[in-house]
Amino acid sequence: MSCGKTAAAALVDDDGALCHLCYNRHRRPRRLCGRCGQLKRIARNARDGQPDLCDGCYQGPDATCSICSRVRPCASRDEQGQPICATCYQRHRTGEPCARCGRTKPVNTRWPIGPVCMTCYTAVLRSPAECPRCGMVQPLIARDDDGAEICGPCVGFADYICKRCGRAGNPHSRGRCAHCVLAERVNALLAGPDGTINPQLEPLAAALADAPSPFPAIQWLKESPNTKLLARLASEGHELSHELLDEFPPSRNQRYIRQLLVHTGVLEERNEDIERIPGWLEHELADKPAAHASLARPFLHWFLLRRARQRAAMRRHPASADRDLRRRVSVALDFLAWMDQRDLALADLAQEHVDDWIAGATSQRRYLIRYFLKWTTSRRLTCELTVPSIPSQEPQNLLDDEARWRLLQRCLTDDALPTDVRAGGAITLLFGLSTKRLCHLTPEHLKFGDKHAHLVLGRHPVLLPPRLAELLRQLAEQPQLRPQLSRAHPGPRWLFPGMVPGKPISTHGMTQKLKRHGILVRTARNGALAALAADLPSPILADVTGMHRHTALRWVAYARRDWAEYLAARAEEVTSSRSQRS
Repeated sequence: MSCGKTAAAALVDDDGALCHLCYNRHRRPRRLCGRCGQLKRIARNARDGQPDLCDGCYQGPDATCSICSRVRPCASRDEQGQPICATCYQRHRTGEPCARCGRTKPVNTRWPIGPVCMTCYTAVLRSPAECPRCGMVQPLIARDDDGAEICGPCVGFADYICKRCGRAGNPHSRGRCAHCVLAERVNALLAGPDGTINPQLEPLAAALADAPSPFPAIQWLKESPNTKLLARLASEGHELSHELLDEFPPSRNQRYIRQLLVHTGVLEERNEDIERIPGWLEHELADKPAAHASLARPFLHWFLLRRARQRAAMRRHPASADRDLRRRVSVALDFLAWMDQRDLALADLAQEHVDDWIAGATSQRRYLIRYFLKWTTSRRLTCELTVPSIPSQEPQNLLDDEARWRLLQRCLTDDALPTDVRAGGAITLLFGLSTKRLCHLTPEHLKFGDKHAHLVLGRHPVLLPPRLAELLRQLAEQPQLRPQLSRAHPGPRWLFPGMVPGKPISTHGMTQKLKRHGILVRTARNGALAALAADLPSPILADVTGMHRHTALRWVAYARRDWAEYLAARAEEVTSSRSQRS
């Protein structure tokens, strides 16, 4: 009745006969598994004090595998009845030529067109089309006499229609399609204490249930650790807010769920780089003395955050402030602990104490105490104190021009590299763009003309090489590789999308991706900036790269000084050679 094959019947009822395979798939009773606690098909009934075990928890009895000779759980046997372990069974399964793709692979099912492999089985069932014979939208699993693809019912084969919603294709379990299973599991995940979904979470439930690819969404609900936090928030029944999420320890799961709620319109969007710092501070202060907390809180809220919000309101380019803010607060807490070890009070702090603190540093991190001491001085908690400027250093780890052009040539011509790696690496090597700005590029930054293409980074669009322009065009036009949830408010479409809904790839993720393919971001960027600074005035360099004008001035001075030294050395060499000839 279900698969259309002629086989021994496992069940005969008013709806027809079911073979053993279809009975196991669709009609076999479900019970609670005694090990995992889920409602599943039971592979072994409870006996001898052992509970019911589902297909996933049950393992066959230990036996000596007839192929690898190892004693392992064996649930399969060969034609002679000898036991075979699961690994050897999968490795030595005999295959047949697939009737659709022609490759010799293990048979997943047999359709009217013949044996079909798993790849073709999945591709056909997930892309139903209109049958040219009957006009119904069905998976086309058969062929007529002319070789045209037709649906199963036209040749007397079972259909793939969901018994719940009537949708064709995408079968999942117990006669239901993946869309219905996804909606059912979303409701179970987001159900509150009363068993219903909180109206506040309905936009999220609708976005998850309407995911364009239901199978990855079902897998995400089942395996992602993010869903545990989401289920906890739903089951507790509290009104969702940013303040509620701030009470949880900072983690990747917390940040993902927050952005998911913002993306679907459950929470209002905020400047996350800045606004998540107070919650981080409260967790940092959990084991700190109360005196330290009474200083750290106003230092963060009334000094650091106030300035950070003002700068964020005026900033033209994306930038991350959270790392710098956390470092300044952490240095202040370390300094207060250092003072406690020496029985020092803020009122007794003198210049020699600050000098001792700086002298004991193994890195430049302790110089950040200048921000805390500036605040304590303005509040008259300490006397006027001076923190020396961080010693200026020349740019380190520059990529020389020969290596830079060689690496750029690889990015532009090597088709073995991923497209996003080629484009991101080429932009870094050519324009010295910061990773933060690189990750935030959108198709709106690209201007394609009849002959040339430009990348709009500031007030001065830069001309793109034809090969790089083609790579960026591919990124702008290609569909998103990861399923995208519907968004409450339209947002930008990123050239380099990330794993978090509505967000681009993180700077760390982009840096690591380029590094895996031999492109060290800092070295490549320094080499590009040195080359640009030798040719461009500092205002244009600052506009194109997004750096501060003072930083651009230092780069120009560095590049032109080295160029002047090169010219002087070259002139001396020419003069010396002339004197030798004379």
